[in-house]
Amino acid sequence: MAFSIWHLAFGIDLPELPNRRGQFTLYFMQLDGHDIGVCSWSIHSGDVATLIDLLNHLGLRHAHLALGPLLTMNEALRDRLSSQLAAADVVITAGMIGFAGEDYSTLPRIRQTGGFVPDELWIARRESTLQAGKLARGLGIGLLTSHIGTIPPSNHENYPKLLSRVGEVAAALAAEDIQFAAETGPETAAELLQFINDLPRPAVGVNFDPANFILYGKGDPIAAAKLLGRHIQHVHIKDAVASTAPGEQWGKEVPPGQGEVQWPEFLLALKEGGYAGPLVFERETGNQPEKDIESALETLRVAMGA
Repeated sequence: MAFSIWHLAFGIDLPELPNRRGQFTLYFMQLDGHDIGVCSWSIHSGDVATLIDLLNHLGLRHAHLALGPLLTMNEALRDRLSSQLAAADVVITAGMIGFAGEDYSTLPRIRQTGGFVPDELWIARRESTLQAGKLARGLGIGLLTSHIGTIPPSNHENYPKLLSRVGEVAAALAAEDIQFAAETGPETAAELLQFINDLPRPAVGVNFDPANFILYGKGDPIAAAKLLGRHIQHVHIKDAVASTAPGEQWGKEVPPGQGEVQWPEFLLALKEGGYAGPLVFERETGNQPEKDIESALETLRVAMGA
């Protein structure tokens, strides 16, 4: 069970909170046993108050929190924002760390610049990840997610290097009681599964994003969910349509329900794989995230028969 920062700090829970429409909503919103939340970076202003306002509007209390911005703040400002989250009783499902210098302009560029792949940025990105782990621990967050970079073929000379780097990060985070999860992206589910199985302990989990399989042209997200099954520790609700040249050009992200993810089948695959964790809306494009997420929430309800 996920506890709110308020609970962790003071040992109390608030069972009901008013949303901005003046209505009261349940402290934990769940659909079919899943906590429902929003990625903090879906709010393009990056403002904590705006995130809290959106959660209130939607009747939600869960968020996947980007930790990078907090790492650049002075301690006083970081404490103030943490207090805002605590006062709103926001439950953090996981922390997320991204990296400066990641170039998503084209698929070839992100393969070169993403995650722990670039040699010249490995040390700095490792340190940022470990700092994020310490911050997560201080906030009572037990899971940290990130894009680890494009996994090369298992017979490639750089495959052992990326294995070593991810294993090193996972071990250091485990020492802080933080589980590390790699987000699905520029590899097939089979390639990611082999990589996870080849890693030394502690094991690395999966932050499963169904749209990324479509955006990167790396296969069917439903088949991927079935294959990765027991390794899935966190799930994004995001949708996309494929490009006309999958694997060479980006697909297009669209609001959930307007793309190619078959939501009833995807949710069934998660259930059959034993996943009962959070479902968190991510909206990285578009200029009306509140409207898109509100519509996506209805898509999810319909897909679940709720």
